[in-house]
Amino acid sequence: MRNRTRILDAAQDMFAERGPEVVMDEIARRAGVGNATLYRHFSGRDALLTAVIERVATVGADAAEEAATQQDDPFTVLSRFVRAAARHRLASLCCLSGELAGNRPELVRQKDRLLHAAQLLLTRAQQAGRVRTDVSVEELMTALTQLGRPLPGVSWPATDQCSQRIVQLYLDGLHIQAQPEPAALPSSPSSHPAQRREASPGAQPQ
Repeated sequence: MRNRTRILDAAQDMFAERGPEVVMDEIARRAGVGNATLYRHFSGRDALLTAVIERVATVGADAAEEAATQQDDPFTVLSRFVRAAARHRLASLCCLSGELAGNRPELVRQKDRLLHAAQLLLTRAQQAGRVRTDVSVEELMTALTQLGRPLPGVSWPATDQCSQRIVQLYLDGLHIQAQPEPAALPSSPSSHPAQRREASPGAQPQ
């Protein structure tokens, strides 16, 4: 079981970093196992790729359903889920082609769980007036499967360092504040020309 977990960890990272065509030998090497061990657990690339995506979808669905049980402010709850999705690397779902998803009942079931729970979180936040209403759950999930995804040639650890900042920028775009802060003025009141003129000795009124 430990070797299987190590293989899945390595494959999840490498599929996301390099795409689904990454060399299986390299996955085994990163996992610290031999090729025979890898193929003993997974018959081939498609089997390993599907297992990774099922794993990510299950973790994402669990996080969404757990968030849906919380009674806090709906936007706060949605934000927790979005951050958890980034932390659990939901972006790994991007490496799955539509053809692979077609006839995998367990994968379809987990993705349906994820979509249903995410829809519930989004609807609650929208009905509470906390999130813009022109965003669909499909758009939310598309964003979640892209946020924090490594750029070509960039490792997951390097990506993780900035992904939460990117996630926060996305959440700020979704958020509707009840009393938004006014935009910052470009200069302080003390530097306003009229005030400087009034403060000058002998200044004459217009």
